[in-house]
Amino acid sequence: MRPRRRTRSDSFKDFVLDQLSSMPDLSGRVMFGGYGLYHRDRFFGIIHKGRLFFKTHDLTQPLYRSRGMQPFRPSARHTLARYYEVPLDVLESSRDLATWARHAAAPPSAQLLLPFTEAQGDHLSYGDLSDMAGTERSYLS
Repeated sequence: MRPRRRTRSDSFKDFVLDQLSSMPDLSGRVMFGGYGLYHRDRFFGIIHKGRLFFKTHDLTQPLYRSRGMQPFRPSARHTLARYYEVPLDVLESSRDLATWARHAAAPPSAQLLLPFTEAQGDHLSYGDLSDMAGTERSYLS
């Protein structure tokens, strides 16, 4: 049996996983003809045909749309409207990508502080999404 040839999609998946290596409890599974990303047991991202899509909600989706990003369309007849492509400049910055990934992996809530890493005691807040828009503020309290 011949070993499977590495494809461009494999290289992109490896790049994304490397960019997200600082994210604890990250895992993935083959799905949708692509690769699904999970934080603990929460599905939050899709790698498909050399593109990365993150789950959005009412608080984060406007940031993706304002940057001209489109929802995930696995086929001409299907659209997953909650999953939007990640902007290239975010994808290229491991720090920014990890921030956007944390927001994609956390349930939407403007008031609730959610533990992100139990060991470090970090918390993620949706009170200020300006860091996702490109300013120097931090989400972690």
